[in-house]
Amino acid sequence: MRSEEAMLWARERSGIRCQLCAKNCFIAVGKKGACSERENKENKLYSNNFGKIIAMKTEKVEKKLLFHFLPGSSTLSFSCRVGEDWAIEHEDPKVEKEKEFSPEEVIELAEQKNCKTISYCFFEPTIYFEFLFKTAKLAHRSNIKNVFVTNGYATEEAIKKVAKHLDAAVVNFKASASPEFMKKFMIIPSVEPIYDGLKQLKKQRVFIEITNLIIPQIGESSELNTKLSEWISDQLGSDIPYHILQFHPNKKFPDVPSTPVPVLEKFLEESRRSGLRYVYLGRLPKHIEESTFCYNCREKLIERSGSEIVKINLIKDRCPNCGSKINVVAE
Repeated sequence: MRSEEAMLWARERSGIRCQLCAKNCFIAVGKKGACSERENKENKLYSNNFGKIIAMKTEKVEKKLLFHFLPGSSTLSFSCRVGEDWAIEHEDPKVEKEKEFSPEEVIELAEQKNCKTISYCFFEPTIYFEFLFKTAKLAHRSNIKNVFVTNGYATEEAIKKVAKHLDAAVVNFKASASPEFMKKFMIIPSVEPIYDGLKQLKKQRVFIEITNLIIPQIGESSELNTKLSEWISDQLGSDIPYHILQFHPNKKFPDVPSTPVPVLEKFLEESRRSGLRYVYLGRLPKHIEESTFCYNCREKLIERSGSEIVKINLIKDRCPNCGSKINVVAE
């Protein structure tokens, strides 16, 4: 099994402290962290999943819920192995048989597929940070941009380390960061590390979009969604795209119904009243709120259907009707 010496860790008296994510695992010799892929071998930390890719596909960047960054372009999406137990716990697809790639091979494939970006996604990319870092660095040399799709647990130190090779990030919230939900179902019990990471991403000038999965019965608080929207508007800016997502039953919550559309529409209006200019309803194919409108005059700027681009109506990054500047990175 190939291992790569890990980045971002420090020795302590009887083991190692991983400094990659907000979990900050203490790892004794011979043991692994909570992600099950970072291991203390003779008091050095190693990543055991370097280049072990289990999912890879070419798709439109909108599938990453990235609506304002190179709209309509193709991205090469992939994930390295993250440990079967971790994958099951976090509702991700089943772990497939892995194939080994080098960073150079990933770049070559992205070029062959005419992808403008590489998306580190499917499973939490922080867990394969070393492979992400080396691939992203090479991608920039080939004029390919990098997209980080994450739960937001990466430490500020990790973000600073990779930021110069990172172009865009999609940060995914669940249940509007409900404290009860986070304590019961998430690896970290508090939203504060995610907030700190978002502020660091903004400081490093990484393009940000945010999603919020509304889970009926467990995490559908209107007040918490408004609180999250207000935090985004106040701390990151009113022009951050915000996606309110419909929940569908899964293995973790098989008896929880899909989020009612009227609930999502109500949350959308409240988020707009909180000051956010670009609020979307996600996982609702052909809903009008998948499209982008000018915040000033309501001109339709990007028409979407099922996350597919139907028409782009922009003059570079400006509304053709009123001339307002739109927070979009166009090709």
